[in-house]
Amino acid sequence: MLKIIDRYIIRKFLSTFFFMLGVIMLLAMVFDVAERLSEFIDNQAPLRAIVFDYYFNFLLYYGNTFSSMIVFISVIWFTAKMAQDAEIIPMLNSGRPFTRIIRPYMIAATILMLMSLILNHFVLPRANRVRLDFEESFYRDRLLVENYHAEFPGNELVHYASYNSHENIINDFVIEKYDNHNRLVHFLKSRTATVAHGSSNWHLVDVFERIISYNDTIAFKDQVVNQKITLLEKHEKDTVLPYRIEDMAIRDNIAEAMTFNELRTFIKKEKEKGNANTPMFEIELYQRTSYPFATYVLTLIGVSVSSRKKRGGIGVNIAIGLLFVFIYIFAMKVTTVAATTVGFPPVAAVWLPNFIFGILAIFMYRVAPK
Repeated sequence: MLKIIDRYIIRKFLSTFFFMLGVIMLLAMVFDVAERLSEFIDNQAPLRAIVFDYYFNFLLYYGNTFSSMIVFISVIWFTAKMAQDAEIIPMLNSGRPFTRIIRPYMIAATILMLMSLILNHFVLPRANRVRLDFEESFYRDRLLVENYHAEFPGNELVHYASYNSHENIINDFVIEKYDNHNRLVHFLKSRTATVAHGSSNWHLVDVFERIISYNDTIAFKDQVVNQKITLLEKHEKDTVLPYRIEDMAIRDNIAEAMTFNELRTFIKKEKEKGNANTPMFEIELYQRTSYPFATYVLTLIGVSVSSRKKRGGIGVNIAIGLLFVFIYIFAMKVTTVAATTVGFPPVAAVWLPNFIFGILAIFMYRVAPK
């Protein structure tokens, strides 16, 4: 059962958090409006779509993304204020253990953590889908993809030199098809290729094809295999291919609009295709759980840092808190880069900062004033 002191701290925690969240998100929205307004006007974006499709979901996404950091700053702020007003000292002098004072902090942190988990796994994917559709329609920069390579079902390798979404043209488009004995049976190359979004009907320009047929069933290393080669050249060719441009040119943030099951299926497909960006999608999947749990770690550090009255006042506590925030963000960036560039396991890259700062939080809690 919650005591008066529990309700007091929980109320301060949650009110400070939502106040700071509102202020920070309001400032973020103001800066975004200043940056995007001319593009909204040029593209004639409807006011209702700007408000409800974009900025409502913008606030949900970025507010939840930075909620752990805002929790940390909020804890630092109101706990330091309580320490400066000599509210912490009577709690300690009353004979209560420090763990008893920590309890309402953890209750409030649990409330915020559960809210963030629900948002990450059930609400935000659908909200992000609406936001990203708006961005695609009214202001997102054109998509450029270079040196694409992928393996599709049926032993087909596809690669191209570049793709520009503004012109919707693929340059140096190549398809290689192999049989079950890993022998090339069909090679197709076109100077340019175009396909409508959502369609499998391709238009190829300056096409060269090589079709190879074998008269045996098994290829032997020490035997010359009889084969027939057919060469075809066409200026233009319309054909149906078993893949769409959406499968071959995707933005890095596409995973944000996928539910948990959709994202897992998508990651499996991209791994089979050999997509080098797969670790980024895995990081997105694991962050949906790791970021909410960071609330506990940062809350414990925040209380430990700010529960002592300092001669420099609240400013010293805030400065220390911001330093921890910067170090935490830096650690997340380092592990993310390691996962995407040097093969560091994505699940370890996501959870390692929480683990390291969790150890730090326990240490700081033990040396905090009791």
